[in-house]
This record gives sequence, C-alpha cells and structure tokens, in this order.
Amino acid sequence: MKRVAILISGGGSNMLALCESMTGDHPARPVLVASNDPEAGGLKKAAALGIPTAAVDHRPFAGDRAAFEAEFLKPILAAGPDILCLAGFMRVLTPGFVERFKGRMLNIHPSLLPKYPGLDTHARALAAGDAEAGCTVHEVTPVLDDGPILGQARVPVLAGDTAETLAARVLREEHRLYPAVLRRFACGDRTPVRS
Repeated sequence: MKRVAILISGGGSNMLALCESMTGDHPARPVLVASNDPEAGGLKKAAALGIPTAAVDHRPFAGDRAAFEAEFLKPILAAGPDILCLAGFMRVLTPGFVERFKGRMLNIHPSLLPKYPGLDTHARALAAGDAEAGCTVHEVTPVLDDGPILGQARVPVLAGDTAETLAARVLREEHRLYPAVLRRFACGDRTPVRS
C-alpha cells in the first residue's frame, strides 16, 4: 500500500477527489494533507475525513524558499510518503525539494500542457481563440509545469465562455483525471491517460 501526502494551498477540491478515491482496492492511502496556509479550507475537510494535517505558513519566510521548505518538509518526512500529490499547491518548489522526491511527485495543472504553464491558463486559452482546453497531470521536475505527462482530459471551449465558466468545466475533469492517474501511478503504470 503506497502512502500519499497531498499538498494544498486552498479549498482542496482536488485533494478531496484524491482522498475519496483511495478506498477499497485502491493501491494507496492518504497519510497527510499539508498546506503553506494555516487557513486553507482544505485542511478542515481533510481532518473531517480523519486524515492527519499540517500547516507551515510561508509568509514569515518571505524571500527564503529554502527556509520555508526546511520547515515544511518536517511533517511531510514524518508521514513517510511514497508519493506526493500537489493539488492546488500554489508555491514554486526549489530544485532541491523536487529532487528529494524525484519520480514520486505529481501535479495537476489546468491546461493542456505544454500550453500555458503557470497562471491564468483559462484566460490565456480564451485569448488565443483555442477550440479546446483541459487539464494535465504530470510528474514534477525542477522546471515549472514541465515534467512527463501522465494524463490529460479535454473540454471544448464554448461560445460565450468566460475564464470562470471554462475553469468550472475543466475542474470537473480534474476531479476525474487526477484520481485515475494516481491509481495507475501507485501501481507503477506511467502510461499517459488520455480523454
């Protein structure tokens, strides 16, 4: 049984989708939900599911990512995860942190990578006149949103879409795709999931 730590910064909807999927014959179980924001709504949701939580506020470490990560690593390492899942974790991790979990860290990104790494993905897709948008699960590497792609899900861009309406449709696919990829990844299957 693989041990999974999930890193969040906000409400944790993808975290919930992952945790709720890890039951029954699933090859993994959540052992920690950690956040860089002690007020992140997802922490209460995880605690309500009986999952241990931890928070290290990044703000006192302004300008010193390495110092923040040194503190943030403590509860993560104590949980002994086999896999780290970034689920709306809005901090850029240093290469040293990423290398520690090389080949064991996943992220969900709200675009069809390699298109639109970084922020404002839905607005950028609309501004470009794209006919479709979507989400990507990828392995995390030191380069932002650039690791091997493990799964993608596509949605059409509809006439009259705003960044908000497109984001809502993509989020529904994120909640489906990320658990599917994690299940396969926990079994050692890195074949990309496409839909």
